[in-house]
Amino acid sequence: MSAPKFLDLPSGRVALPAFFPDATYGAIRAGSFEDVERAGLSGCEMNSYHLMNRPGAKLIKSLGGLHGFTGYRGAILTDSGGFQLYSLIRENAAYGEIRDKEIIFRPDRGREKLTFTPEKCIQVQFQYGSDIMMALDMCTHPDDPMEVQRASVARTVAWGARCRAEFDKLAGASRAERKPKLFGIVQGGADPALRRACGEALEAIGFDGYGFGGWPLDAGGAFRPDILQMTADAMPDGKVKYAMGLGKPEEIVQCVAMGYSLFDCVIPTREARHQRLYVFREGMNNPDAVRAPGGAFYRYLYALDAEHCRDSRPVDPTCDCALCRGHSRAYLHHLFKVGDPRAMALATKHNLRFYGRLMALLREP
Repeated sequence: MSAPKFLDLPSGRVALPAFFPDATYGAIRAGSFEDVERAGLSGCEMNSYHLMNRPGAKLIKSLGGLHGFTGYRGAILTDSGGFQLYSLIRENAAYGEIRDKEIIFRPDRGREKLTFTPEKCIQVQFQYGSDIMMALDMCTHPDDPMEVQRASVARTVAWGARCRAEFDKLAGASRAERKPKLFGIVQGGADPALRRACGEALEAIGFDGYGFGGWPLDAGGAFRPDILQMTADAMPDGKVKYAMGLGKPEEIVQCVAMGYSLFDCVIPTREARHQRLYVFREGMNNPDAVRAPGGAFYRYLYALDAEHCRDSRPVDPTCDCALCRGHSRAYLHHLFKVGDPRAMALATKHNLRFYGRLMALLREP
């Protein structure tokens, strides 16, 4: 069965493959939701854990969920919050512990504690009014020992079943015409058999889509396409395969070839704030060039490089973003040089549009 071409959500139809930029705290850093829409991107990813801390799920619900609170009308995907809790506990055990039935988290590393369960994870995301909700999982690193990987899979499957049950209960009580989607997360580290076992168990529970769980990098920070491939193979065909946290252009291209069709990352907006812009190489903004191995279809332009200070050309002559339509490389160089906040805003518009164009090319036959 071929990969789906669309994902129908309460907020509308999303063409696949799709990239959702990260709006961690309910906002696009140095940009706007209008920038996302004008870039040709259909959704954003928001961080359940951070929004639960500030301003709080109850307040967000009282203001119409994340769509009402932020004013964004596109698709909103929220993570479970488990990754952030796991990362903090992994960094310092004083933050809490991961148990078979729940995660115990101590925000101030003291007596006050938060008990985070699969049911709580789903309840919070319903308060947000998310279009796509993620089940709670136990994250691991590929280098973790096998006993940790096995425990991760066992908990991820057990928590996935509890998330499914809570989701079905709350969705059944909802009067909304279109129901949100629930995705499970496939764990298993770098072991193909564990990944396959996790995928099969989650498929038996039944989810609308499946996310890649864990780190796609080795201890040295190198990309591990083999882990992405074995995880894609462990996910049922015909469902959305979500490469969580993957965002470099060449990685997205590789993952689309593996069967993934949904991506999110901070990369385009973060790089824009650090003067690094994405530019298609001349004659390479076409599907064949993009799909060719090696990622040679694009390059970086560093806005503060001295060579741009008198350059009257746009950042990318083929781009139709506000920066490229209205301003030169010299002007962007100047804005960054004097610390004008419009520099980051214009660079963010450009990088988002680059990703919008890339995803449109990957959707072409």
